[in-house]
Amino acid sequence: MSAPETQVIKMYAAREEIYPRETSGRYARLRWLFVWLTQLAFYGTPWLLWNDRQALLFDLTTRKFYIFGMVLWPQDFIYLAVLLIISAYLLFLATAVAGRVWCGFTCPQTVYTEIFLWIERRIEGKRSARMLLDRQPWSAGKLGKKTAKHLAWGAVALWTGFTFVGYFTPIRELMVEVQTFDFGPWEWFWVLFYAFATYGNAGWMREQVCKYMCPYARFQSSMFDRDTLIITYDARRGEPRGPLVPRHKQTANTGGACIDCSMCVQVCPTGIDIRNGLQYECIGCAACVDACNGVMDKIDAPRGLIRYATERALDEHLTPSEIRRRTWRPRVRIYTAVLCLIVAGAGAALYLRVPLKMDVIRDRGAMGREVEDGMIENVYRLQIMNTTERAHTYRISVSGIDTLALVTPATVQLEATETRGVPIRLRTAHGAAHKGSNKIEVALTSVDDPALHVKETAVFIVPR
Repeated sequence: MSAPETQVIKMYAAREEIYPRETSGRYARLRWLFVWLTQLAFYGTPWLLWNDRQALLFDLTTRKFYIFGMVLWPQDFIYLAVLLIISAYLLFLATAVAGRVWCGFTCPQTVYTEIFLWIERRIEGKRSARMLLDRQPWSAGKLGKKTAKHLAWGAVALWTGFTFVGYFTPIRELMVEVQTFDFGPWEWFWVLFYAFATYGNAGWMREQVCKYMCPYARFQSSMFDRDTLIITYDARRGEPRGPLVPRHKQTANTGGACIDCSMCVQVCPTGIDIRNGLQYECIGCAACVDACNGVMDKIDAPRGLIRYATERALDEHLTPSEIRRRTWRPRVRIYTAVLCLIVAGAGAALYLRVPLKMDVIRDRGAMGREVEDGMIENVYRLQIMNTTERAHTYRISVSGIDTLALVTPATVQLEATETRGVPIRLRTAHGAAHKGSNKIEVALTSVDDPALHVKETAVFIVPR
């Protein structure tokens, strides 16, 4: 009896190079609109000024986060958590309504891949020219084109890394440091790290990031239902596929509207065939919709063989108005209601936020002592944070015990966005408070703006 034949199962298929064809149309224009909007915001925002400083700056050294007219501190971390929650709900809502529109139009991976593909086309040529160039042996011409492409990619990546670091270190200071070759080690690390990530993801890995690295592709189906707008191929109209038949030769047995030109596959940035149905690799960029509509225009056939539609719309032949009516379904209503509540709550919290913080820290080295005239004294340290961009003079007041008084100066001045520790001493008459701990309140009020007012509780110790 012969030995069984060994079967080799490959766990990972070698990557096949994808050469997306350039396309034009409504969704291509929309995609480039988002490229411009996102990149103008990303590259331009660090250069904006507000109150003579960078408008958007996350200064980790001083632990201050400047967001236009607002200054946040590490104690305001809750607002970052709320922002992440809002972003997550926005993603859930957008996905429930229109599938992976985030991936197809505004995801940084998609945006930078579009930019890098545009550079590649300008230097190496159209799809067929790029495919031919890669098959050719190395020559001076090929080396020159490849070198120019990678230098252009590298320039975009380095500027991207520089801009990213400019959100954490003032970008004008960074520009001076670049000109004087005075970059610090951390600046070098993060500029090169982010540049390498941009260059590698958008230049080399491309669709591999969407297929294998991005977790969203794996769990997106849990947010889809039969009324979610997705890129669909109308198989009833398109099948059976076949070559284009002239009108005078068409019969009742002529095939479907799909002429099997493969344009939808050639323009796909992830290299899938949308005619095989919804696949997790589809990023919803609608490039195949533009390509198919262009072909339908050329053969004088109705558009929409590939289009945004829902599974229910294809099965039940719903009209566009019926599709829109089914958009406002229970899942979408719940996402919208929760999102509105969170946004309203966060907005109210920011509006009512007092830009003044104070912590009262009792000196544990002096639990409470008797001083001259039999007075009882406690020592505290006030950690005061002026989070506004104006200097303020604050008045300190205390309450909670009838004879409680402040011995140290009652006013303190803080410069804009300054944090300072202020020692204070409180005294009360002997017998005015019971022995042990007594609850008191320390208040801080701005002299020039009484609305800036905070109050904290503390404990006054009377020795037993």
